Amino acid sequence: MQKLIAIVNVIAWAGFWSFGYLALSAQVENTAQMVTAAILAAMGGGAGMLAYLWLVRHTEATGYAKPANRATKRDDDIHGEVL
Repeated sequence: MQKLIAIVNVIAWAGFWSFGYLALSAQVENTAQMVTAAILAAMGGGAGMLAYLWLVRHTEATGYAKPANRATKRDDDIHGEVL
């Protein structure tokens, strides 16, 4: 499953960059092409981000990647002025 998600990640980011370039390089008079490419680029970016976040969560859960450092909540209360 993770290989399928990795392939989706690569294809989605490729679509984001390809359609993003088309949206930015379209002629000003051709707004339909510009809007269509921008929508497809946004969809590719969204799918790529979701796939990337799934891959990160999966690699941390399986032990392939070291989990990110996270701060722990302190129990003591700080009273007064804090600099």
